[in-house]
Amino acid sequence: MKAAYIEAHGGPEALTYGDILDPVAGAGEALVDIHAASVNGADWKVRSGASGMITDFPYVLGRDFSGVVRAVGDGVEEFEAGDAVFGVCDVGQEGAYAEKIAIKASILASKPDSLSHMEAASLALIGLTALISVEDTLELKRGETILIQGGAGGVAGFAIELAKHIGAKVITTASAANHDYLRSLGADEIIDYNTQDFVDVVSDCDAVFETVGGDVAVRSFEVIKPGGRAAFIASGGKAPESPREGVRSLRPAVGRDRPHLERIVELVTSGAVRVPEITEYRLSNAVAAHRISEARHLRGKLVFKVR
Repeated sequence: MKAAYIEAHGGPEALTYGDILDPVAGAGEALVDIHAASVNGADWKVRSGASGMITDFPYVLGRDFSGVVRAVGDGVEEFEAGDAVFGVCDVGQEGAYAEKIAIKASILASKPDSLSHMEAASLALIGLTALISVEDTLELKRGETILIQGGAGGVAGFAIELAKHIGAKVITTASAANHDYLRSLGADEIIDYNTQDFVDVVSDCDAVFETVGGDVAVRSFEVIKPGGRAAFIASGGKAPESPREGVRSLRPAVGRDRPHLERIVELVTSGAVRVPEITEYRLSNAVAAHRISEARHLRGKLVFKVR
């Protein structure tokens, strides 16, 4: 099968598009023909070695995808060949930048006819991350105020709509070019990080969802009211220690399961959350796609059309 893979860590040019061996579905697994796979920030961090060194090459990147079941292994009863599915690779597994993947059937969900494969792939990991961060970890409630850092990104955009659906007031940060887009998602207040320092204009937040990292993560504690909380997904694998007594610092545990994927479908098909803006690339053009992703100025999601 065709795949985009690395044979050593490095820059975007380390990606190779070529042939590797097809996977085989084991017990409890489904073999899926991938039609679309999305690009996430975690992908180029793995490629560069920033997330830890890999020794088992060639290594296929990619965490979320949408496709059609080709075959199932022993013990799989919920799916059969021909079923349209989408999902996120299990923790510790990658391999979605390919024409096929073998994955635990228990963490796949049925793709509704109302979503294309490109759309389903764009929603899988960002939706899973936003749901677990905002609903499960922050436990955001109606009437609360949340600051969502880096609002134009895929996870943050989903989180904005989710927070509005819950009934919260949403403040977010973004460059001026993305303000109209974020208003369309429902953001109540948008701060241009190029001209304003968010700590000067934001205060008394019940919660912060931090997707940027670095100094922004540390300074986010300054805008949280006593008894508030912050969730961090871009802080190097763990949440920074809270410098303020009574303010909780949380790291969402983004596991993989079907109920959360089905919750994504429920939110999108009901109109509560919309499909993000999609920038399409062919899998054979993975090098260029990674250059765009790593620049960190993409709005919405970058998705590979695999088939």
